[in-house]
Amino acid sequence: MIKPRHRASIGLSLIATVLLGACASPKGELLPPSTSYGSQTASPDEYTYLIGPGDEVQIFVWRNPEVSQSVTVRPDGKISTPLVEDLQASGKTPTQLARDLEKALETYIRQPIVTVIVAGGIGPYSEQIRVVGQATKPQAIAYKQRMTLLDVMIAVGGLTEFADGNNTKIVRVVDDQQQEYLARVDDLLNDGDINANVDMLPGDILIIPESWF
Repeated sequence: MIKPRHRASIGLSLIATVLLGACASPKGELLPPSTSYGSQTASPDEYTYLIGPGDEVQIFVWRNPEVSQSVTVRPDGKISTPLVEDLQASGKTPTQLARDLEKALETYIRQPIVTVIVAGGIGPYSEQIRVVGQATKPQAIAYKQRMTLLDVMIAVGGLTEFADGNNTKIVRVVDDQQQEYLARVDDLLNDGDINANVDMLPGDILIIPESWF
């Protein structure tokens, strides 16, 4: 028979075990530190911006100012311009969209030359970096070439006082498989450990948990 005092001791031990388990590092591996702000991997160097819903695109048709204008990509990912209706824009590069516009305008304009410029774009959801949890300003932000964890944390205003920054997870799709990596945000922001700064990629999700203590 277990005495009451021993029961209390066992109970406290179980609680301590549960708490320690909850505070343990989540599953995942550490990413290599960023060097030269993104040159650690080839992917950031090969990144090309893709147009997304809500982006404003400026369309210039050489020698045809009447059909040159700025339009906003609709929620369905399409745009409408003079002479061209319901042209798919989302998921394309500005160059690809320019070539598609040239083909569409050939019916009305002889050998059209089109240039597309994106102003204030955030890109499609698949290209955004989404930050959730204990960030000061959780939000989705547009990925920029060679963006690092430090750049993302500056954009969201850092951590809240309740954040468990060193247990932050980066969720990333690699070869069509979802992978989780650890990010040491506390070490990066509070201790200035530059080795904790890692490359971010389009589509990454940053999950910042709340601290138990």
